[in-house]
Amino acid sequence: MPTTSRTGEAAHPAGSLHLRPIMVGSVRIDRPVILAPMSGVTDLPFRRLARGRGTPMVVSEMIASQAMVRENRQTLKMAEVDGFGGPASVQLAGCDPEVMAEAAKLAVDRGAAIVDINFGCPVKKVAVGQQAGSALMRDEIKAARILEATVKAVDVPVTLKMRMGWDHSNLNAPNLARIAEACGIRMVTVHGRTRQMLYTGTADWDFVAGVKAAVGIPVIVNGDILGPEDAAEAMRRSGADGVMIGRGAYGRPWLPGLVAEYLATGTMPALPSLEEQHAMLLEHYTEMLSHHGSNPGLRLARKHIAWYSRGLPGSAEFRVRINAADTVEDALAAIESFYRPLLDAGVEGVRDMFRDAGREAASDDPATAMAA
Repeated sequence: MPTTSRTGEAAHPAGSLHLRPIMVGSVRIDRPVILAPMSGVTDLPFRRLARGRGTPMVVSEMIASQAMVRENRQTLKMAEVDGFGGPASVQLAGCDPEVMAEAAKLAVDRGAAIVDINFGCPVKKVAVGQQAGSALMRDEIKAARILEATVKAVDVPVTLKMRMGWDHSNLNAPNLARIAEACGIRMVTVHGRTRQMLYTGTADWDFVAGVKAAVGIPVIVNGDILGPEDAAEAMRRSGADGVMIGRGAYGRPWLPGLVAEYLATGTMPALPSLEEQHAMLLEHYTEMLSHHGSNPGLRLARKHIAWYSRGLPGSAEFRVRINAADTVEDALAAIESFYRPLLDAGVEGVRDMFRDAGREAASDDPATAMAA
């Protein structure tokens, strides 16, 4: 039975898309569904949790190359690979070819199977203040120098993540993809928005088809993929080789794994039960405390805890209580007092609408977490 697209039109069944393994240089990705790099979100605990729920490939948070080279302690912590099996990528941002090359070497030394270069981050601090991220799409000569230097520096595949262009007057992603391929880049991911759009409007999956036609390397489509049906339609309209999921995974670390299963088989997988979601939240919270330390872990975990509760009865009041929790124990007590009555009452199915739950979470302030 055909799925329904976000535009209301009938989409092809996922099974007809024939999601195939791709080769990123020497690295094989059997199911090219990738968890996007998101600052402040895809830390090591989140990536491990997503990987354990079937996500085929994960990417680190965006890491500043300059801080990596300085061996900043927090930056090195962000660059840790998950060690959970399968390919792991570390994403670097910067505007100096030599620094990017040196940071790439450090990332590989720390276990990265793939190095990803960020030409997509739209936030003012990066794109304007540092002339990095999406700003590099406005200077193709400088962009090429960075790509070439990074590729030459390491013996693992190097990939690129970018947007359609700086604005709608400069939609140069197809040309930059050709430059990237000539420099030795092994895969390109395109977020279907311009830098000037930030996270407003709608991602243009059709535009990505032009990038796919321009190069012979794998192309991944990104932006507004909030559930399995979105992923199927994005692949159909873009002709891409796979999908990258960003904000749709807020509070839903199981989502990329379910999308991978759906695209590979055409069968809609079952959502985790509320009991399973509760168990995942507790696991995630515990891992964040262990990884970051009790007080920093609590501060960082608040938004994740709130995202898990989206769509559940009483979630607005719960989020207020979580944000006011001053201790690890207070937060844990709030979690239990919120979930236990729902579990005892047999509440199920309140999050069965993939896209509605994902869209609500994705409407949060994107500055909190950048799926660049």
